[in-house]
Amino acid sequence: MTRQPPAFTTVYTRIEQITKATCSLRARGVANEEMALIDGRPAQVVKILDDLVTLQVFSGTQGIATDVDVVFLGEPPTLRVGPDLSGRFFNAYGRPIDGGPDLEGKKVPIGGPSVNPVRRKQPSELISTGIAGIDLNNTLVTGQKIPFFADPDQPFNQVMATVALRAGADRIILGGMGLSNDDYLYYRRVFEDAGVLERITCFINTNDDPPVERLLIPDMVLSAAEYFAVEKKENVLVLLTDMTLFCDALSIVSNRMDQIPSKDSMPGSLYSDLARIYEKAVQFEKGSITIIAVTTLSSGDITHAIPDNTGYITEGQLFLRRNTDISKVIVDPFRSLSRLKQLVIGKRTREDHPQVMNAGVRLYADAANAKTKQDNGFDLSDYDERTLKFALDYARELLAIDVNVDVETMLDTSWKLFAKYFKKEEVSIKKELVEKYWPKNEDGR
Repeated sequence: MTRQPPAFTTVYTRIEQITKATCSLRARGVANEEMALIDGRPAQVVKILDDLVTLQVFSGTQGIATDVDVVFLGEPPTLRVGPDLSGRFFNAYGRPIDGGPDLEGKKVPIGGPSVNPVRRKQPSELISTGIAGIDLNNTLVTGQKIPFFADPDQPFNQVMATVALRAGADRIILGGMGLSNDDYLYYRRVFEDAGVLERITCFINTNDDPPVERLLIPDMVLSAAEYFAVEKKENVLVLLTDMTLFCDALSIVSNRMDQIPSKDSMPGSLYSDLARIYEKAVQFEKGSITIIAVTTLSSGDITHAIPDNTGYITEGQLFLRRNTDISKVIVDPFRSLSRLKQLVIGKRTREDHPQVMNAGVRLYADAANAKTKQDNGFDLSDYDERTLKFALDYARELLAIDVNVDVETMLDTSWKLFAKYFKKEEVSIKKELVEKYWPKNEDGR
């Protein structure tokens, strides 16, 4: 990002108002979203009323006096894009934090509009993650946008790192917002140890960095994604974590600007702010951008403004929860949904995928009903007992987030579990598929 003022620029030296996140002054010829330097600190125009210009100061306003130099840079935030983005770690301004050289290449503004609908193609290609709870029951499609809903204490960063390592994508771009230093170092160590850095680019804001800087991360990530998808024709997977902390930064700025808060103290523009990011997901004739984003929940509250608005924008959700029966975190088959999975299952995957998926979830639901009967002291039938045993194996071997296998192995595992606990007619799968895929031994062993 450019941080040097242009030659022969006007220097303003009178600030009229200072809050914890913004400064306001009188200026002419300034554009919305234009970058500026206030006493050398990066800032961005967020509001213009006649000649009164309000800027958000990314590092905060502490120590800024009313008579410091203010210089407008004449351009919005930018990123230099090119092949040397590969295998690098950057901060929210696009500056290296990995000890490598500064970026070279074409300078492009970040935060531009989403793709013109006439250039969009119908999503039709499978994007595998290697995680059975996703690929089997909630299959993702290139060009899709979908969030992970998770409690803050769940290992969502482990899940995102696994997706990055195993995803069927040409390029992975990670945007970390409010990461702990341990999580940041975890990502670096995992990517370096796996030897996959050449196809990964990371933009990182840690919890030691100013919170308002998080607002730049998604736009930086998506500008890099657009370069690889449009110019290099690559299938790009964007991973964003944690969008709740991004929204908290939005709230900080809006509150300091005396805007009337909406639900849960979020700004009234929250839907538009999130849609501007998620709508960058797109399938081109060649190349695509797929977005998976973590949204942490407060006490599991799915009705909070952040997950609530996210659900309206995205094409489903992936819900993590702890299964106490197996002491592992699973992808919940009841609360998770990929609305585009019908475009690829049975078409880009094996023919039995749709029926196996439906049968597995139905039997798992039968087990949930049996467990309710058991908890309420009712007698269980033989079928109930078998569904409970099936549910334990199904969760352990297919829903747990540490199960990383290919789709065919997931399907074969499902058939083995069906045969282990049920009769052929109990699984309600088409006869021709049962005859073709049912294990040779009736007990599934």
